[in-house]
Amino acid sequence: MPKSKENKDNREKKETSPNTPIKSQEVRPKKEKNKKDTQPKENSVTLENKDAAAPQPARKQPENTNKENKGKYSQNQNTNNKDKKANNFAKKERKEADSSLSAKKAETTPVAKAAPTEHTSSTAAPNPPSQQNNQPQNHNNTPKANSNENFDKEKKNRYRSPDFEFDGIVECEGVFELITDGYGFLRSSDFNYLASPDDIYVSPSQIRLFGLRTGDTVLGTVRPPKEGEKYYPLIKVIKINGCDPQSVRDRVTFDNLTPIFPNEKFNLSGRRSSVSTRIIDLFAPIGKGQRGMIVAQPKTGKTSLLKDIANAISDNHPEVYLMVLLIDERPEEVTDMQRSVRGEIISSTFDKEATEHVKIANIVLEKAKRLVECGHDVVILLDSITRLARAYNTVQPTSGKVLTGGLDANALHRPKRFFGAARNIENGGSLSIIATALTDTGSKMDDVIFEEFKGTGNMELQLDRRIANKRIFPAIDLVNSSTRRDDLLQDEKTLQRMWIARKYLSDMNIVEAMEFIQDRIKKTKDNEEFLMSMNE
Repeated sequence: MPKSKENKDNREKKETSPNTPIKSQEVRPKKEKNKKDTQPKENSVTLENKDAAAPQPARKQPENTNKENKGKYSQNQNTNNKDKKANNFAKKERKEADSSLSAKKAETTPVAKAAPTEHTSSTAAPNPPSQQNNQPQNHNNTPKANSNENFDKEKKNRYRSPDFEFDGIVECEGVFELITDGYGFLRSSDFNYLASPDDIYVSPSQIRLFGLRTGDTVLGTVRPPKEGEKYYPLIKVIKINGCDPQSVRDRVTFDNLTPIFPNEKFNLSGRRSSVSTRIIDLFAPIGKGQRGMIVAQPKTGKTSLLKDIANAISDNHPEVYLMVLLIDERPEEVTDMQRSVRGEIISSTFDKEATEHVKIANIVLEKAKRLVECGHDVVILLDSITRLARAYNTVQPTSGKVLTGGLDANALHRPKRFFGAARNIENGGSLSIIATALTDTGSKMDDVIFEEFKGTGNMELQLDRRIANKRIFPAIDLVNSSTRRDDLLQDEKTLQRMWIARKYLSDMNIVEAMEFIQDRIKKTKDNEEFLMSMNE
């Protein structure tokens, strides 16, 4: 081998020795050429290929990449293991959620069978709240399919019609008042039969069907108001004035009934009766259908006397419907009457307008008339008719004819109509009105009102100030107090003994007579024993 060739080989060895640095720009193109050249010819190896394959750093590069790939592979294995663990944990949670759902469905299956479907009656009960509250908590743990099904069920339940309705469940009672437009309302006694939010609407078709009139006491079922409705409408009539609606339809009007004298007496004396009611029962008995007037001066105890009469009637005659009408009274007396009397109290205090006094009195009178038409016995205790006449005088338009005291000539027509409605019906019910009239008040109008009503009643009970000033109650003027046709209310023995007592008391003073009778009554247990003691 010549030296020139050896020198060339040595130079090439020096250039490709491992100690000498190799530029990347020179190695990379050689490497690519080697790949291209070695792919078609595997056996043929040139000097350039030997020189390109000789350097060691080119062989170390794939080892580094293999280490990196091994590190990446190990990391991928770790992440895959974590994913597998998470998937296994999620599967366990899903299985537990499915088992809990199936258990809850098994628990709630009897409730679902008992609950009505959408096509059943509307009065069914709603779903239990426990089932509705537990469903949204399980949506996060259930699979997607179950969550979609539950969401669809909730969506259906949200927009479907409710399973419960209150139509026909609530029963209400009120006094019917007809409006000029053809419809009417059931007024509540809590508001003294005036317009209120608790009124119940009655349609014109129901009014024509049952022949309703103003004052009818109607018991029926109502439903809640719908959109655009303000009042609870009446959907079914159960009773009218305590009777069957079909029998009430063909009743005779109050004005066409036959009035007769009272022939059945109210028993005001008993074990629990007071001295005042026992005296009234003897000297001025009250019968069913009585039109009585208590003529009283101020501060003579007329209100307390009305209270005693009301308690005696409610104790001895529970079949009688008792109403106490207080017009232009003090509020504390209204409260006292409500707490001490077992009956219906209708009041209009003195701070109200005269129109309210008149309206309340009219609807109370109409209610009493409708009850009498159906055969009931009704008692109205009015305090006082003088103030009611004053209210009618204020409301009545002026006619140009004015009486003494500033009273209009036509103002007393409606109070007389109220007081004159008391009567005993032949083969029917009765309406008894006991009213108080004020005298000696210093007003000429009150004296005129008393004179107009003086001869209209068939029972009169007078109270005297002289007796009340000596603190003797009841302050009754026994000589001037009496009842017309009392022979229809008492037996012959009682009448004969009372005539003897009246003859004996006529020679006495008013105060002495009251003291004598009061002492004798307090010593006896009942009126029969008192009459037996008259012989002594």
